[in-house]
Amino acid sequence: MFTLEDEKEKNPGAEIGSNSRRSSSSRFLALIVAAGLLIGTFVKLFAFEFLHVSGRSMMPAIQNGETIFVNKLKFGIAKPFSDNLLLQWGKPQRGDVVIYLYDNKIVVKRCVCIGGDKIRCEREPDGSGGEDYFLFAGEKKINLTSSQYANMKFIRQVPDGYVMAIGDNYDESLDSRSYGFIPVKNILGKVLCK
Repeated sequence: MFTLEDEKEKNPGAEIGSNSRRSSSSRFLALIVAAGLLIGTFVKLFAFEFLHVSGRSMMPAIQNGETIFVNKLKFGIAKPFSDNLLLQWGKPQRGDVVIYLYDNKIVVKRCVCIGGDKIRCEREPDGSGGEDYFLFAGEKKINLTSSQYANMKFIRQVPDGYVMAIGDNYDESLDSRSYGFIPVKNILGKVLCK
C-alpha cells in the first residue's frame, strides 16, 4: 500500500500534466468567452437589435413600452456610432417601418413615400370658419398642422435618395412633416416584429 506522496514520487510528472490540462482548459474557456463577446458586439452593432419603444407616435401598430426587433442589415452596414451607412445594398419600400437617428435619438417611423413619389398638400374648410390641412401621399390622407402645411405646400415630389417617414399616430408624431425628408443612407434598419 502507498500514499499519495508515494504516487508523486513514483510519477513526478502527474502533477505537471494536471496543471497543464487546467491551464489549457482555462485558455480555451477564455477564448470562448472572448469570441462570444466579439460576436455579440458585432451582432449588436451591425446585424440585429432589440429596442424598447418610448412614445406613442407609432400607435396602434407599436405601443408605448413595447420591444421591437430590428434587422440592421436590411439596407446595408451602418458605421458604428454614426447616423449613416458604410455600405448600402437596399432601399426602404413604401410601408416599411424603419429606424434612423433624429436629434441624436433613434426614432421609429413608417416610410409613407419613397424617392420619386408624388405628394400634394391641400387646405379644406373645417366647417367652423377655419381650415384643416392635409398631405395626400398615394392613397393616404394625412393631417398637417398649419406650420407643417407652410413648410410643405410647394413640394410636389419626394426627391430621389430620400423617403418621407411618418408615425402612424399622425396627431402625436414628430416626423418628416416637420423636419423634412430622410436620406436613404441614414436609414439604419427595418423593424421586423414586436
